[in-house]
Amino acid sequence: YKTPNSGVTSKNSSNTRTELHEKREWTPEQGGNLKGTLKVMHVSTSGDARVAASFSTVVGQIHSGEGHENEPCKIFYKKFPGHNKGSVFWNYEINTAGDDNSGRWDYSSPVWGYDMSVVGPSPTEFPKEPEDGIELGEEFSYEINVFEGIMYLTFTSEGHETKTFTKNLIQSEYTTKADIPEQTKNLFVPIGQDGLERENAYAGELNYFKQGVYNQTNGKDPSSNMVWSTGAETYNGDLEKQYANGSFSEVWFKSATIGLGTAPNK
Repeated sequence: YKTPNSGVTSKNSSNTRTELHEKREWTPEQGGNLKGTLKVMHVSTSGDARVAASFSTVVGQIHSGEGHENEPCKIFYKKFPGHNKGSVFWNYEINTAGDDNSGRWDYSSPVWGYDMSVVGPSPTEFPKEPEDGIELGEEFSYEINVFEGIMYLTFTSEGHETKTFTKNLIQSEYTTKADIPEQTKNLFVPIGQDGLERENAYAGELNYFKQGVYNQTNGKDPSSNMVWSTGAETYNGDLEKQYANGSFSEVWFKSATIGLGTAPNK
């Protein structure tokens, strides 16, 4: 899977992607399962280091097909230029209460390396390289297992600690202003995204999996959004120049499976 920083996008995104889209849709109560074993071979080498999405790509996700069509799970890989090791993290996007989705935000959890909120102090300065990160070309695996409304995430890679997470998809923990995490206050509230979530989160909504490469780096002006507008080089959309000069994301999958959610191992 390979995609440039600038090119044709889907109707609701400014970012390019090459992904497989699950045809079956399911509610969190019905559940589903997605597995992938992969190597990230390249992420964009241009972008504004202050912007959270710079130098990153999404390699698997759950996408809602109803309501606001938000994303209860996105698995990212991100590597700053000049670093040998990058970070794997996953984001949960709230299913915003009410009809106005403009206040939506993500909460990011680190797997290996940093979470999404770790950024550079200036456009060209980077944080310290993560000690427990994943290198380009280094294999890792993930499983997204949704069973009876609960999402179970498992991440494995040889030489790294296995990481597991759980998230309730049918009962929110973000229904009052007091529930908004400090990470969100630092990352999303400054750009006006401070919404609350429906009490029953994604309960009853149809969802589906997507897998491949969803490039999070784009050429949009960072002043328009310091989380998602990465200010990367796009060579006016010239594909040949983008691929020749590092303005793309590329991911190789060794294996992938999709199916029904299963009871977690106790």
